[in-house]
Amino acid sequence: MTRPAIALVLPLLLLPCAARAEIIEPQREYRACLSLAQSKPDEGWEEAIAWQSLGGGEPARHCAALALIGQGKYEEGAKRLEALAQQSRREESLRAEMLAQAAQAWMLATQPERALADLDTALGLVPGQPDLILDKAVLLASQGHHAEVVGLLTGLLKAQPNRVEALTLRASAQRLLDHSAEAEKDITRALELDPAYPDALLERGMIRRGGGNEAGARADWMRAIEIAPEGPAADTARRNIELMDVKVK
Repeated sequence: MTRPAIALVLPLLLLPCAARAEIIEPQREYRACLSLAQSKPDEGWEEAIAWQSLGGGEPARHCAALALIGQGKYEEGAKRLEALAQQSRREESLRAEMLAQAAQAWMLATQPERALADLDTALGLVPGQPDLILDKAVLLASQGHHAEVVGLLTGLLKAQPNRVEALTLRASAQRLLDHSAEAEKDITRALELDPAYPDALLERGMIRRGGGNEAGARADWMRAIEIAPEGPAADTARRNIELMDVKVK
């Protein structure tokens, strides 16, 4: 799963369904429809509807729901995914993925309560699934529930101690809880694992700025911009640099 920058909150994105198509239904039509739903949602919608009329079943309905989300019709897409997950007879892990996608759509529709409900239902199907736990932590971070984020990610990191996204998000939550030493420990480890991870550089810049190291903060933010100039971490880094420069003036 791929997933607002951390201090952020890690970006919430649609799951990479095309990559999972063979797990759900190893058919060329399914892969093609999912690809269209993400890259050209209007065409994806037409393809899904045509396929449904030819007996495409669950895969066609799934593709149609994702196409709606791609069109910005988040609520309708989320509701369709919820219904599909409830009615599906496929394995629980795939039903959980549908619910995770619905949760992401609800977040895009600014309805975090419904997103949280879907994630909790998904975790009921596959307890302890790391990607779902990370999704829930991202959602809770966006709502300011930082202590809960720390608790969730501490459990996740016991199972996956080198999960860079989890270390970065926990560092952010620790910083916002004024747990400076823990935040520094997490972000140092994250950047040891991936020195070019923009969100981790962004977070370390915030930690450094909070500790009075403005030169170090600027260096981290400039590096984040250099690595991914069009990403959400870069946008936040630019705003932070501008704010710092205004304060200096």
